[in-house]
Amino acid sequence: MSAFGNKKVISWALYDWANSAFATTVMSGFFPLFLKQYWGASHASGETTFYLGAANSFASLVVVVLAPVLGSIADRGGVKKKYLTIFAATAIVMTGALSLVGEGNWVVAVALYIFAVIGFSGGNVFYDSLIVSVADEHKLDRVSALGFSLGYLGGGLLFALNVMMILWPESFGLADSAQAIRLSFLMVAAWWAIFSIPLLLFVREPVVKDKVSGWSSITAGFAQLVTTFRELRQLRTVILMLLAYWLYIDGVHTIQRMAVDYGMALGFDYQDLILAMLVSLFVGFPATMAFGRLGERLGARTGIYIGIGVYIGISAWAATINNVWEFYALAISIGLVQGGVQSLSRSLFARIIPIDRAGEFFGFYNMLGKFAAVLGPVMMGVTSLATGDPRIAILLPIVLFLIGGAILSLVNEREGRRLAQTM
Repeated sequence: MSAFGNKKVISWALYDWANSAFATTVMSGFFPLFLKQYWGASHASGETTFYLGAANSFASLVVVVLAPVLGSIADRGGVKKKYLTIFAATAIVMTGALSLVGEGNWVVAVALYIFAVIGFSGGNVFYDSLIVSVADEHKLDRVSALGFSLGYLGGGLLFALNVMMILWPESFGLADSAQAIRLSFLMVAAWWAIFSIPLLLFVREPVVKDKVSGWSSITAGFAQLVTTFRELRQLRTVILMLLAYWLYIDGVHTIQRMAVDYGMALGFDYQDLILAMLVSLFVGFPATMAFGRLGERLGARTGIYIGIGVYIGISAWAATINNVWEFYALAISIGLVQGGVQSLSRSLFARIIPIDRAGEFFGFYNMLGKFAAVLGPVMMGVTSLATGDPRIAILLPIVLFLIGGAILSLVNEREGRRLAQTM
């Protein structure tokens, strides 16, 4: 049976289809737009950019603190799916509640958004760790790519509908674009909830040796975390991979979350920005699948290098653009590599960690991924606020891509596999 013909693989990948609606419609699309033009319309552009960056960073910082601890507890208690459900449910409720926030009430909007991002990011810790339960080692690249590609397709389809609602609200029986955006938040919540069901039904919780429950799982989880911190000194490959990932994914997340805000700061029409983002999503679906095949043939690390190289070019070009067609070209370029970098990073990391401690190790993985998102958006926000020139801020990710790529060259995948099997 092929990797994609397996019910548990499809069910696992559909969670990416489900929660990517939040990443596209809310995080990258309508929340930055609504914050700048509706909830925070009385504030200067630089101020709302700072609020957005600070909200993303604070939410990520919370996940940084929680991810390794909860991942370790989930490993010992065999409750990855339970924790995934708790975080996802929190995010779903907070996302739906955004539809109720009134004009000018940016404080409430930002607070709900922070809780939603915490739920989204925290849930991904346990979702990512479940990949070792549904895919054999030699299928990790392709299965990981399937998840991200379905995320682009699913998130893109709902986002396309939401964009049409905003552009032509009367055709959908809506009063105006503001009402369309409010309804979009509710639709994202419903979409996320419905398409999470297959994972909960058909993906099995990994078998845990010496499983414990209740308070014992918390105690055992902390004990395992302490042991892992001691062992990390011996896991040079894991440490290097985590450090490299932390740096280069900072650039990826920063560009993803701040692109629409950057375009608006340059004076581009928000409809063009949203449509460019939509194009990027649909480009991302086949491109991510292609990166999965590329990883199988040339190696995951080679695929990541290709993506990093393209991102460096994207950042440099973005600082010089003056025309909206250039923004569309940049969006297409991002769509070609974004999913590939993320999916191959996940599959490469899954190969060099102990399978029975995947929750804990992916807790570290997501901790550093989210800690990267603490630095990047704030750096852009502060730079934009201090200089008044967003073009300077968009160049910052280049340094992170270069240093992260250099450290990635030191990762010895074969040695990592050997050590993972001995733990």
